[in-house]
Amino acid sequence: MIADIKKLWSRLALPGAMAMIISMGCTRNFEELNTNQHEADEDMMATDNLKTGAFFAQMQRNVVLFKDGTNLTSDYQVAQGLTSDVYSGYIAPTGTWYGGVHNGAYNFITGWIERTFTSGFASVMPAWQAIKKTADQQNLPEVAALATIVKVQAMHRVTDAYGPIPYNNYGSGTLQNTYNSQEDVYKKFFEELDAAIDVLTLYVQGNPSARLLQKYDYIYGGNVSNWIKFANTLRLRLAMRIVYANAVLAQTEAEKSVAHPFGLISSLNERAALQRSVNLTYYHPLQEIAYSFNAGEARMSASMDAYMNGYADPRRAAYFTKADDGNYHGVRQGILTTNWTPYTGTKISNLNMNISTTPIVWMTAAESFFLRAEGALRGWNMGGTAESFYNQGVSVSFIENGLQASDASAYAVNNTLTPIAFTDYSGQSGNNATAPSSITIAWNVADNFETSLERIITQKWIALYPDGPEGWAEFRRTGYPKLLPVVSNSSNGTVNTSIQVRRIPYPQSEYNNNRAGVNTGISLLSGADGGGTKLWWDKK
Repeated sequence: MIADIKKLWSRLALPGAMAMIISMGCTRNFEELNTNQHEADEDMMATDNLKTGAFFAQMQRNVVLFKDGTNLTSDYQVAQGLTSDVYSGYIAPTGTWYGGVHNGAYNFITGWIERTFTSGFASVMPAWQAIKKTADQQNLPEVAALATIVKVQAMHRVTDAYGPIPYNNYGSGTLQNTYNSQEDVYKKFFEELDAAIDVLTLYVQGNPSARLLQKYDYIYGGNVSNWIKFANTLRLRLAMRIVYANAVLAQTEAEKSVAHPFGLISSLNERAALQRSVNLTYYHPLQEIAYSFNAGEARMSASMDAYMNGYADPRRAAYFTKADDGNYHGVRQGILTTNWTPYTGTKISNLNMNISTTPIVWMTAAESFFLRAEGALRGWNMGGTAESFYNQGVSVSFIENGLQASDASAYAVNNTLTPIAFTDYSGQSGNNATAPSSITIAWNVADNFETSLERIITQKWIALYPDGPEGWAEFRRTGYPKLLPVVSNSSNGTVNTSIQVRRIPYPQSEYNNNRAGVNTGISLLSGADGGGTKLWWDKK
């Protein structure tokens, strides 16, 4: 696998000039798809979305990377599997690369911190620009609105990984290599989502049964009402992200989302997930990484072990496989060992994923309820109480993972179970840890704000699995759940072991090709270009 990663690194250089980035947006496949084979006139192309559909498909394929004939599973691994999936506390890397002294131990491997950046700027942004141009020419604001929602979904993951990025002036017609502050990027996100939601709301009111980009829409099959619900929930997610940096703006955007007549995602059939169809066949990359790469390069983490075993959580069977003793066992981050065999064998729980049926999920319905629970806890108008939304979040998470609402009800009233101490079942020493927290499951109206917040975020974190970017962002934003620290910290003091990693350093390609631009980004950080520097919204 490391040979594949080295090959991947050799082709990951991001051009510094935005003009070069734009030129990369249309791959040879999309050039073929967008070739006018039958002399269609502009009216026909506007009707059939021939100029925009392929680019919309391209955008959706690059929010979360997967093997699709252009991207590789190893693209996912270096973009997410060896960064946010690890830092979120969901996944433990069990590959033998560098003897364990790699991203998992905060020794950032140059070729492993590029792909999150390039997936956004080489694939998503150029496709969005092409759609925006054509939609403007053909007077299709609703098509541009859909593309903008996907752009925000993709690019908030990029800025949440690195911090300042060159975003606000993209597509303005001028060469812009300078970076925008993360505060300005987030304000732009809200402007874009507000405008897109307004456009789509008007479109649906005039076309109640209409579908949009149905052939090319891998998420909702053209259902515009569900796209509006997703956009509202995404706006709520981003509003909550900035609550410790700009509480006033956070509350305004959050309440706006909840008050919208189309509302938020609230059920399994409304969650945002890539739907397999005749137009899209894909494999879940984590399954390949866990089962097909060498002896397996990802396993259950020690933090998931401590929380889910402590809670006797019925979702364990949906997330992981049992070890040889019939129980669930995880792996610490940053372990140092010369013998990796016990961690890839039957002593450690593998990921319970089906390569052809497990969906790639952008946003769960459970997250929507947990966001509202936190908003209500803060005294915002969320349309209900923190307790009711918390319990709904737990219930919907169980349903989303194939369990019954009755299972969730029994789980949610338990007021005694707590996370447990971690024991390394592999038999190797030095990796055990005390229980990370004493937080219980059942809601308690007598608890103070912080205890209630920890309870909400802990259950939200469990429900978000395996969405590493969201899990990591929530941990950084709130400090919850309390994750087990790395065993070995190889950052040379740039990352505090207790505080844990806060961001990914900028790609080497930016230093090589856009040094002036990346230097503007560094100047907007609160510290050096390292893993220990906090982002703008990371204020708690």
